[in-house]
Amino acid sequence: MLPPQDVVISAQDITKDLKLGQETIHVLRGVSFNVARGEMVGIVGPSGSGKSTLLGIIGGLDSPTNGKLYIDQVEVSRMNEDKLTEIRNQKIGFIFQFFNLIPTLTALENVALPVEFAANRKFKPRQRARELLEMLGLGDRLGHRPTQLSGGQQQRVAIARALANEPPLILADEPTGNLDSESSASVLRALETVRRQSGTTIILVTHDTDLAERADRTLTLVDGQIVQETRQHDASLV
Repeated sequence: MLPPQDVVISAQDITKDLKLGQETIHVLRGVSFNVARGEMVGIVGPSGSGKSTLLGIIGGLDSPTNGKLYIDQVEVSRMNEDKLTEIRNQKIGFIFQFFNLIPTLTALENVALPVEFAANRKFKPRQRARELLEMLGLGDRLGHRPTQLSGGQQQRVAIARALANEPPLILADEPTGNLDSESSASVLRALETVRRQSGTTIILVTHDTDLAERADRTLTLVDGQIVQETRQHDASLV
């Protein structure tokens, strides 16, 4: 069933099985949910519950065994790699736990890079990078390389890079998992700034309770199934 126009992500009965010798591991077991435009949704749960696998499927880095996944009303779950690459480039920005910045480039150059390589360039690379870094409080760090930045500053550069081509969707995998509490707080403020100023839809996998509590909703995965949906302070079983 085609999702409504205001739904950015629609997962419909997603399963993921892995073969290990003669054994089949059921990583995801019929996961279904929608994410509205501009919403921040946290995916939480114990290690091994399928959180990162689900995020990888949403991001087109993996494919489900069964079920359907829609991004902006387009089914992507059976796309070939060339079309998936196009969707990732146009629709999705990724934020990872370990930043993945290029060490020989400055903050400005790291953020400008995706714009320079965009198939349909919408911005001037350095101007766009400067605007994003200033928005995230890094206007005085434009010429610094990653080793000259704190962990929180590096992650904010990574957030700016994810936003460089103005994707409607940001996927973040443990964005504060490698940071101390002060740096985590700075990343949390950066994500809130992104939502407020850009209206970007954000889906994040996290063990950080402070970060999860700032989401509009959290989905709790246990053994590959959504067992609870929490809307801010109102918990309900699904």
